[in-house]
Amino acid sequence: MKLNFIKFVIAFFVATIPISVFAQYNFNTDYFKIQINNKGLITSMKNITVKPNREFSPSDKPSPVMSLYDSKKNVYYQPTSATYTQTSQTMVLKYPNGSVAKISIVPKKKYFKLTLQSLSPRNGIDVIQWGNYHTNITNLMGEIIGVARDTSKTVNYAIGMLALNDKTLSGLAETIGDAAPFQYIIHTPDAKRFPLPKDLHEGQIFTLGGDGISDVAFYAHKEPWYRIMYGNAALVDKKGQISIAYQSRDRSVEREINFSLMPLMAANKPNHIQVQPLPIDYVGSSVALWGSPDSTALLDVIQKIVLAEKLPHPTINGKWIKDPAAFVPDALTSGNLNDSIISYTSRLGFKTISLYDQGFLKADRGNNGYIDGKNFEKKPIKLTSGNVSHKEFSDMAAKHGITIGRTPITNSLAPGTLDASPTPSDSLCYQQKRLLVKSISATDTVILVDDPTHLDEIASWEGHCADLNMIKIGKELIHYIGVSKDKPYRLLNVKRGYWKTTPSNHANRDTIYKLQVTVNYGYDGLIPNMQLQDKIAEHFAEICKINGLAYYDFDGQEFLFNNGHGYYSTKRFFGKMFEKAKQLGVPYIRFTGATLSEGSWHYQSIWNVGGGKNLYDAETREWGSTTSQGKDLRDVTYANYFPVGMGGNFPINPKSKVEEYEHIQAISVGVGTTYSLKINQKDVEGCPQKDAIFKAIRTWEDARAANAFPIWVKNQLSDPALSFHLESVDANNWNLYKTKRDGSNKKMFVKLKRAAGY
Repeated sequence: MKLNFIKFVIAFFVATIPISVFAQYNFNTDYFKIQINNKGLITSMKNITVKPNREFSPSDKPSPVMSLYDSKKNVYYQPTSATYTQTSQTMVLKYPNGSVAKISIVPKKKYFKLTLQSLSPRNGIDVIQWGNYHTNITNLMGEIIGVARDTSKTVNYAIGMLALNDKTLSGLAETIGDAAPFQYIIHTPDAKRFPLPKDLHEGQIFTLGGDGISDVAFYAHKEPWYRIMYGNAALVDKKGQISIAYQSRDRSVEREINFSLMPLMAANKPNHIQVQPLPIDYVGSSVALWGSPDSTALLDVIQKIVLAEKLPHPTINGKWIKDPAAFVPDALTSGNLNDSIISYTSRLGFKTISLYDQGFLKADRGNNGYIDGKNFEKKPIKLTSGNVSHKEFSDMAAKHGITIGRTPITNSLAPGTLDASPTPSDSLCYQQKRLLVKSISATDTVILVDDPTHLDEIASWEGHCADLNMIKIGKELIHYIGVSKDKPYRLLNVKRGYWKTTPSNHANRDTIYKLQVTVNYGYDGLIPNMQLQDKIAEHFAEICKINGLAYYDFDGQEFLFNNGHGYYSTKRFFGKMFEKAKQLGVPYIRFTGATLSEGSWHYQSIWNVGGGKNLYDAETREWGSTTSQGKDLRDVTYANYFPVGMGGNFPINPKSKVEEYEHIQAISVGVGTTYSLKINQKDVEGCPQKDAIFKAIRTWEDARAANAFPIWVKNQLSDPALSFHLESVDANNWNLYKTKRDGSNKKMFVKLKRAAGY
């Protein structure tokens, strides 16, 4: 009897042992296989679409499934043990600080879904990090969305990640302000073609060029191994091997950061910011980890993750905005004479008119979205037959399937607007909060504070413009520069009633807010706190509904980082704008902006920043003939599966020739770019080849929208040394010719046809 009982116990124990006792666990998608050992480290990442399977995990560099970060100690913890239960698809990770994490790992057809279910005890952990996931890929790093790409024909594979909710951000847990430094890193995409000079090594960091103010001057290195960085979701080691990471933060805790987007530049040195606590925690953070052939990753994997996980999936003409067939240039107005602008845009096959000559559109909730007055009485858009409002012009454009748009200064609250002055909002973002030590009258300029710490800093990490250095007490803005070093601590160079606010009496122990601000040069403004920023985002949706706008060029987009919440702030801003737009019945708001980040990647369809010879010089046929901006932005966007921007460019003038625009369109289609075509009505009407130029551009755009260009053809088109001519046979077929640069010596290259589904 006793023997049978022992046998029963042994049998029961064996039967109930979970898979978790094994030394390693294997997980598969259709294209990708990973292996995790019993320490919680990924020891294998394989492409299973080829035989033998290709290994992408460095043998000497296993990857932690999830790391923990204590920002006060600046210490990372990697897991020391892992157990996995198949039935619940849950992995338990233990860490040397005593924390225990429960993570669900769910294999899907195209990706693995990883979600943090719990972490206890926390023991000082305020940030969690997915990865770093180390690869042996050395080709292209997508630092914005987190992807390592080998685009060669022999390998053709990519490994990447996507955040599956707003609380999860691309990049490292240690990132100050949740927005990675804007700087150069040394990385060659091909060591054979572009070997590094002996004085440089992979991963080396350099500051940007210029004075820190002119954004064009930032781009200072044309060498292919100087890689400008718009994030840190992908980084390289000393071997050039690419690793990827995402992170999530407990935002409910009070913290102070010392932030600058360009910390290596004297003109943009870090400022201390007391970051607004928000009820956002890292539990529930979730990512998709995927691997697939690179050539099909965007539409076959990334798009399917976006759809399955209900991430933002804006479309144009029924196609995802990331689909290269949906890329299309815009018309950019100059001269403010608009009789023929709608007609031009329609003939070109473009869909949007950017009214750039109307200047900045400032966020002002005081107008309730009526930018031309309650009765549209303002008529800023000039026509020979009589000026019109935005609403009237948008109605005219809509008859041709065209939308119109403006250039806002994102979340900058300009002087004279509802939330800034003469009655500033109580929902402004501040850098520091202090107390008034002694009551003051409306005329006093002696302002004593309880604590001088960081009050000597000139406000904003960007530019540090002295005339924007101000505090808020009650409903009064007060300008100052500096603070005394000895008690009693006194603000220096005080100006009361700043920005036409009303000087007032303030009592002892009243709160002093040192405000977070923007920069000068027409961008002057205050930064809202997160709740007010939500309202500003909704305001931009209301403007679209009321005035018929459906396009924005968000200049000053980096101001979304100024509250210290980085990419989370950006996601929340655009999420709120599109949520409100949907409620109002506004379709997709096409937008570009001053920057691109993981926060805007899903929403943003284009990135036409800058222009002219800085981006693409059609005369010399190079990516930036005056600066490296064209090369830098091309490399960033291409690596991150995003259309390259050629900026405001290629104005049609009396000297313009059709073959110039055939080349521009060939590059645009081949590389995958958009651009904003500068249109001045007087100049266009003075161009003898106007009609031929319109026809040529329209032919290329029709063929692009039909997805008529196979990859091998695009590779030829992207070569600036080659010249092409495209002719339409009918609505579904085109003939592509090779020519000399002047358009002569036309020779048939390939017959093209509309792709299925397009």
